[in-house]
Amino acid sequence: MTSPFPTDPAPAVIDAGPGDAVSRRVADHLRKAILRGEIGPGERIRQEHVAARLGASRLPVREALRILEAEGLIEQRAHKGARVLRLDAHEVQVIYEMRQRIEPLALTESLPYLTDDDLLRLGRIQDRIEANTDIAEFLTLDREFHLLTYTGCRVEWLSTMVVRLWNATQHYRREFMRLSGSGRRWVVNAEHRLLLDAIERRDAVDAELHLGGHIRRTRIELARHPEVFGPVPPASAYPPDGG
Repeated sequence: MTSPFPTDPAPAVIDAGPGDAVSRRVADHLRKAILRGEIGPGERIRQEHVAARLGASRLPVREALRILEAEGLIEQRAHKGARVLRLDAHEVQVIYEMRQRIEPLALTESLPYLTDDDLLRLGRIQDRIEANTDIAEFLTLDREFHLLTYTGCRVEWLSTMVVRLWNATQHYRREFMRLSGSGRRWVVNAEHRLLLDAIERRDAVDAELHLGGHIRRTRIELARHPEVFGPVPPASAYPPDGG
């Protein structure tokens, strides 16, 4: 079974400071583990194991799980506890169609408020993407690139929805990149460069066009890889520490 925690050492004691600060630290720890694929779709997150591993009490762990649920990373059901969100192929296709419509709008809302420093940072991130060959690093940089383009959006509902949709599909992007390898990475880089050029020109029409096409291509290519969605994992709890 996939380890429920990041491979880097866990903090010795995370339960220090005000309760909300502890909850945020627990949420940060689990969020990183989920986004890096160390806790996979469908896997359970047991409050008592998280609390014991991180040296936290149950209350901030419970609040951390609420934070992650609001971010679209996990789901909680009565009498069944918390699990990392798992989607089937059709659900992922629909979410990508949502992204194809919503993210160009978020970009248009963001564009007037992006600073020159933001544009320089976007260029540096893209340079790193093009120089990179590691899938995990690519996913981190790709996420940073796109979410930075939306930081100027002043409509909180829209920004929150964009992040939720990204969170929900993180695992499937990772699996898709693993299966497709580096042979098609040039397409991503070309699309990013076209998008970056439109953003630098503050051209909302071109920016929406390039972004929508970028998301659409990923949606279509994902549909060609049903193996990305894999079998449903057994309904088992996380192993205790050392298990």
